[in-house]
Amino acid sequence: MDCLDGSPGDFRNFKKDDFEADWIKVAESRFGQVYQVKLKMWRLQCALKSFDTTLCADNFYRRTIEEASNVARVKFKYILPIYGLCSEATAVVMEYMSNGSLNNLLSSHTLMWPKKFQMIHETSMGMNFLHSMKPPILHLNLKTSNILLDDHLHVKISDFGLIHWKEGMSKKLFMENLTARGNISYIPPETFTQSADPPGTEFDVYSFGIVIWEILTQQKPYTGWSMTTVLLQVSDGKRPSLELVPEPRPPECDQMIRIMALCWKQDPRSRPHFSDTVRRTEALSEVLKIPGPITVSNSDSRLKSDYPWLLSPINKIALPVLADLPSDDQHAESKILSLLTKKDFGSFRQSVSREHIHAQFSEDKSLLHYTVASGDAESVEHVLNLGAEVNCTTVRGYTPLIVAVLQRFHDIISLLLDHGATADLGDEDQWTALHFAAQSGDDRAVRLLLDKGAAADAREKAGWMPLHLACQNGHETVVRLLLSRLSEEAVGEREAHGRTPLHLASAYGHLSIAKLLLYQGADPNASDCSLSTALHLAAAEGQNRLVRQLLKSGVNPDGADSRGFTPLHLAAQRGHTGICRQLLSNGASTDAMTLQGWTPIHLAALRGHEATVVQLESQGANVNARGENEWTPLHLACHQSKPEVVAKLLAARADPNVEDSEGWMPLHIACTSMSFQSVLYLISHHADVNALNSGKASPLHLAAQHGSAPIIKALLLNGADQTLQDASGSTALDVAKRSEKWDVVKLLT
Repeated sequence: MDCLDGSPGDFRNFKKDDFEADWIKVAESRFGQVYQVKLKMWRLQCALKSFDTTLCADNFYRRTIEEASNVARVKFKYILPIYGLCSEATAVVMEYMSNGSLNNLLSSHTLMWPKKFQMIHETSMGMNFLHSMKPPILHLNLKTSNILLDDHLHVKISDFGLIHWKEGMSKKLFMENLTARGNISYIPPETFTQSADPPGTEFDVYSFGIVIWEILTQQKPYTGWSMTTVLLQVSDGKRPSLELVPEPRPPECDQMIRIMALCWKQDPRSRPHFSDTVRRTEALSEVLKIPGPITVSNSDSRLKSDYPWLLSPINKIALPVLADLPSDDQHAESKILSLLTKKDFGSFRQSVSREHIHAQFSEDKSLLHYTVASGDAESVEHVLNLGAEVNCTTVRGYTPLIVAVLQRFHDIISLLLDHGATADLGDEDQWTALHFAAQSGDDRAVRLLLDKGAAADAREKAGWMPLHLACQNGHETVVRLLLSRLSEEAVGEREAHGRTPLHLASAYGHLSIAKLLLYQGADPNASDCSLSTALHLAAAEGQNRLVRQLLKSGVNPDGADSRGFTPLHLAAQRGHTGICRQLLSNGASTDAMTLQGWTPIHLAALRGHEATVVQLESQGANVNARGENEWTPLHLACHQSKPEVVAKLLAARADPNVEDSEGWMPLHIACTSMSFQSVLYLISHHADVNALNSGKASPLHLAAQHGSAPIIKALLLNGADQTLQDASGSTALDVAKRSEKWDVVKLLT
């Protein structure tokens, strides 16, 4: 790619003026923000990752610049390209990855096995490349949030080289650098020991093992465990549970689990090199490749999505019907099929006869299915002329036309249609060829099918029309084709969960399609079965430009869904501060309550979104609003151990001595959550250290029960009364003894 000065591949320092003015924040972390920006000269969407130098170590950004200039020279398919810096914004400029991080995808969408295997293999490819450098480039920060996804859900690894081991560095400091980024689950056990050995390639291999587990299970490891528990359990050889790998699963999954177990072995010397792992994951990925031959168990031979995404179904990809060829003793016709496999089409056409045409293979596949999957139009026509049934179906309902559409064999699609293929025959889920073509964005196939009379309004079993799928997947050309063949009312048609095409385009950020639908008369206030509008979905998914467009279109900014959530609740819960600002500027209520009584600022505090809390408060949100059990945002922030949010709420005059329905004050809850920093903030804002809840327990009682010596010291230094008795007549010392918290007993004696 050419840089602005015309020198290809230069690592340059961009100016803020090199970008268009509309910067869209797409992510935020403790250390900075990521913006979607557009380079004026290239007309290219980029990601600009800015660093908050007040929160990073003094030399962090300087070291990042040095590392980025080195990393920019690393060019590989599965490594995130870095274009340069923007010193004016203290930022690195990188390729923009439209589908965000793997971490977010795993938490919000259900992936099929082939896609999981593909992502594992591509990650191993990227890591193998880094480790093959001289000297090896260590990532030391490998986790699903640093694995990004492009338009087609292919992997690119980011943020390697940001964590360093320096000669003579203490393990404690190194661990602090790791844990500050939330990496506790990915740290191998040898890092916890007192050994001074620097981390090697084995460190990344262990992290990769945890990544494999996350991809296979789509769960977070060690959920609910404290950092100390993780350290102790991992040091003792414990690993995430294999019982969470879902069933049914293809037999190849067991082999992938064995690779995973090798990667996270306790002894680092026993872990495989990526050069070995990449070959093994490649072999497994090839077996479940999309598209291509596939061997699967009978229990899961379909392996396509069944509407598992939170908002709409994942790209539904049906695998081709070709299976491994039968052995000679299984089918006399195997020699004919082997000619197709070898692509010896001339010999195939000479050898095939009418007796082969009606042979049945596994799962009711016919010779025509195999011939279509081979991709040779001349052979397909020959088989058809020998009398093959053009609309024959497999046991799963696939017609030869569906196979041709899946493989994008346009000449064969035309040939089958000319020989009488019925365009509207559906598979077992009533997906027609047009559904599959619309989902994959194959506008040429869509046009061919529509011209041959395919029903543009065909519905599969969950009510999805091809238009829903095209809108979900961002295929604007297909959307236009379908709208030209549909009635005006179709733009507002709902699938089984009540979602319209506008819901789907909005949830997935397809602005041009949303504009088109609105122009065609789509109702921006249409709600689905959970009473969510397109604005709810766009706000929840962080689709800033969609929110702006929907607000311009007259959508109600305060509409509530079936749980009482407004779009502002959802944006606050997800930490989309910019969207909160937009909604509030358009009249959204700061203090609207859900059915449980939560306001947007409650939800932002619950999730620890500090910037969002500040934004809401600055625009009039009540920091002392009461929700379920009379809890305020401060109660929730203490419960979730979010000290940064506690500090912001207190600075905004949140009441530290407000009681809930059981007499619990925020300080009681902070002691129960063992959030030492929150306790200090509360005490500094005059929280009552001797307040009693309904069970007459003081903060000191609760800290003693949970064995938190630092909190005990802080409470005692600030006047906590050791003689107070709870409802059972016990002092804090009695509670500590009963709980066998001997360090606390020593403090209180």
